[in-house]
Amino acid sequence: MEWFNEQLDESIFDLGARISIKVGKKIFEGQSDFQKLEIYETPKFGNLMVLDGAVMLTEANEAAYHEMISHVPLFAHPNPERVLIIGGGDGGAAREVLRHPGVKECVMVEIDGLVVEKSREYFPTIASELDNPRLTLLIADGVKYIEENQSAFDVILVDSTDPVGPAEGLFSKAFYEKCFASLKEDGILAAQAESPYYFRKTQKELFEVLKSVFPYSTLYLSAIPFYPSGTWSFAFASKKYKQNEQVRTEAMEKMRPELRYFNPEVFYGCFALPTFMREVL
Repeated sequence: MEWFNEQLDESIFDLGARISIKVGKKIFEGQSDFQKLEIYETPKFGNLMVLDGAVMLTEANEAAYHEMISHVPLFAHPNPERVLIIGGGDGGAAREVLRHPGVKECVMVEIDGLVVEKSREYFPTIASELDNPRLTLLIADGVKYIEENQSAFDVILVDSTDPVGPAEGLFSKAFYEKCFASLKEDGILAAQAESPYYFRKTQKELFEVLKSVFPYSTLYLSAIPFYPSGTWSFAFASKKYKQNEQVRTEAMEKMRPELRYFNPEVFYGCFALPTFMREVL
């Protein structure tokens, strides 16, 4: 057995800390037009996905990310029928979105087809709904897609990597203005928003953007092993509703037995932020 050490480029992210996971053999390595993809077997956590040296997911812990980026905004919306996922190539967010019977169409726009292909092969339980007839899967540029689809979606999920490389444009004001235009008049957006401990500057810049674009925005939290600090943030931004104004409580309770991380108590509790995070807002 060896240890995988997350190799972040210190010229971009100098966190002063490193994540290590005991791994078995590397079962895939490939370079797409956008990033390097590696997949490892691990003795404790199932398969591990790494993009450009950064841990993306382990099979054992992925629910803490995918359930939280998906169900929080969907249950905060009174009637989410059309959902757009920008990124999300592993299929986990799509799997969670499609648990909602009221969702008529989920569009997933992933720029890197290699991630989708290898997720089908090595993460079948995560990519299990990629052939669902309610899912429209496009290998394309998500920014270009939303420019061409205005007032089209009830919920948009920005399931991106860190703000470098192919995801760099997904943290800009221009991008969120396009998201705003692509949402219906009562639309809600959720986006991964990095670690509150290591990415405070990025978060502050992101929320300056969101506050200038959306009438309402805030942060919520999840505990995700193997992401920097183990505590992860998501942005919640809305054209009309605060997170607790239109909650579909009965539907949330009905879904409880299907899920590993998310539940009604987590929904209400995840918006309770430590003082140092409230300062970012």
